[in-house]
Amino acid sequence: MKVTEHIEQAKGKTLFSFELIPPVKGRSIQELYDNIDPLMEFKPPFIDVTTSREEYVYIDKGGLLEKKVTRMRPGTVGICSSIQHKYHVDTVPHLLCGGFTKEETEYVLVDCHYLGIDNVMALRGDSMKEEKYFTPTEGGHCYAKELVTQIRNLSHGEYLHETITSDDYPDFCIGVAGYPEKHLEAPSLQTDLKRLKEKVDAGADYVVTQMFFDNQKYFEFVEAAKNLGIDVPIIPGIKPVAVKRHLQLLPQVFRIDIPQDLIEAIENCKNNREVREVGIEWAIEQSKELKAAGVPVLHYYSMGKSDNIKAIAKEVF
Repeated sequence: MKVTEHIEQAKGKTLFSFELIPPVKGRSIQELYDNIDPLMEFKPPFIDVTTSREEYVYIDKGGLLEKKVTRMRPGTVGICSSIQHKYHVDTVPHLLCGGFTKEETEYVLVDCHYLGIDNVMALRGDSMKEEKYFTPTEGGHCYAKELVTQIRNLSHGEYLHETITSDDYPDFCIGVAGYPEKHLEAPSLQTDLKRLKEKVDAGADYVVTQMFFDNQKYFEFVEAAKNLGIDVPIIPGIKPVAVKRHLQLLPQVFRIDIPQDLIEAIENCKNNREVREVGIEWAIEQSKELKAAGVPVLHYYSMGKSDNIKAIAKEVF
């Protein structure tokens, strides 16, 4: 079932969803299940699973270091299929421009269709760790808008190298990212909103925002998007602060502002256990206000851990 169908069937009730990071290779999928299990009582209609970019490793070859490309986490589509089978909930695999050719993307989409995965999240993706700026993969897409177009073309049987007539076309519900405080590479929020409009015009069905800690920025973002003609659901993404280092890390990596009240509360914490409690309380208040405003879904970035998300959800849902 599509994310947009879940929203429509909820008839104005705010839904609960969350996002997972696949375990690194060599680790058991049971670790993933152990973090999903405590959240199932809140009846998530869908669960997102991220996709990681390739990484470079250096292997010692008799005193010489040889550069190799590897992926540290297992395939997102396989994990999504496993979650759907075990929990009977819909999953949303993340698709990236970076690190994938158009052909590789098509293979992934065909697999999703065969496995009964109806939703995908189309993202440009971040630059590699060794790169200051995003560099498109040779044979891949430069922008999420192009990725959305490729996905949408499949609903008409338009594959990369042929057009196929079928009674069973893939018809994915496509999510894209939105940035209430603008994408870190965008020259302005208005420019970033225009890029979002292009993704929606290309066929995106809904938007999930980057994390934010000031709800007013989300409300203003939604209003500005509507004024630009963006009429798809805009789902707020929530991430609870968990460690003191987030005060420096989150603004640096994501170019977001942290409210002064939250900064002072974290600075007054004696240890990260106290920081975690502050993060939970802040996210609870954020979530309650957003829910009261009638947001379609509250989407939580779990980062593979569920204890703090469960504590928030118990107070909100």
